Amino acid sequence: MSDVRAVNASTGRVQDAPSGNFVDRFVPGRLRPYAQLARLDRPIGWWLLMWPCWWSVALAGVAVGAAPNLAHLALFMIGAIVMRGAGCTYNDILDRNIDAHVERTKSRPIPSGRVSAEAAMLFMLLLAFIGLAVLLSFNAFTIMMAFGSLVIVAFYPLAKRVTDWPQFILGLAFSWGAWLGWSATLGTVGWAPAFLYVGSICWTIGYDTIYAHQDRRDDAIIGVRSTARHFGANTKRAVGLFYGATVLLFAGALWFAGAGLFGYLGLAAFAIHLGQQVTRVSTDDPASCLDAFRSNRWAGWLLFVGLVADSML
Repeated sequence: MSDVRAVNASTGRVQDAPSGNFVDRFVPGRLRPYAQLARLDRPIGWWLLMWPCWWSVALAGVAVGAAPNLAHLALFMIGAIVMRGAGCTYNDILDRNIDAHVERTKSRPIPSGRVSAEAAMLFMLLLAFIGLAVLLSFNAFTIMMAFGSLVIVAFYPLAKRVTDWPQFILGLAFSWGAWLGWSATLGTVGWAPAFLYVGSICWTIGYDTIYAHQDRRDDAIIGVRSTARHFGANTKRAVGLFYGATVLLFAGALWFAGAGLFGYLGLAAFAIHLGQQVTRVSTDDPASCLDAFRSNRWAGWLLFVGLVADSML
């Protein structure tokens, strides 16, 4: 492993990033550590942050009988990319001493010494200002709703030090877009986005528990807490329950939005995908956990396409 770390340090590659990714291939060397801080080499994170936003926009389209607002979808994508980058940078600043002792994370820019904590803070503020510019493009109600998530975002990196349920706190933050897509379209909230929000929290707990199994042994050594450690050998059963709750809550969201056949077909395809994750993943195999985690990008597409078809047809 020491040889692997030496190679990563010399090439500037982050150990847990996919090989041959966009950042390693095309971003200039001086900018590469900052792109890695923003996790541009691991896009799955911004997909997972974006999906509740896009689902919510599409669900609002179902409610009003119109196609999703393309400008809103574009803004939420940009916002997800930059705010996920800002959040990950903030997390890396706070966790730099922990990351230095975890095999998967010690090659990241801050613990490897390629970016100072001070430079990372300035980069985080730049991303946050871009995110603010995106947010100000929406209506006043949506802007106020978005600021409600800041306390949760600030607390999340500390949660794994004080609770076995940091994945729940992550869910509260990552699912916030379930409110915003609806409010950006309708200027209000309602039962449909409420069910979507709670269901997205359950979805986040499920997929991030799978993800956390990659670090279970290192986390036990350094005292970091997680649902992966909490559930242990019962993880697949627990994730199955959370995924089941996700599907039921999303069904409630579709019902309150007045969805038709195509919306429920999309939800059925989404449910089948989640079921396959649970049956196929091996929580003792980090590669299997990472594959299952990343596959949630495609799960998101299945539900989104169903909602869009329902809103248009």
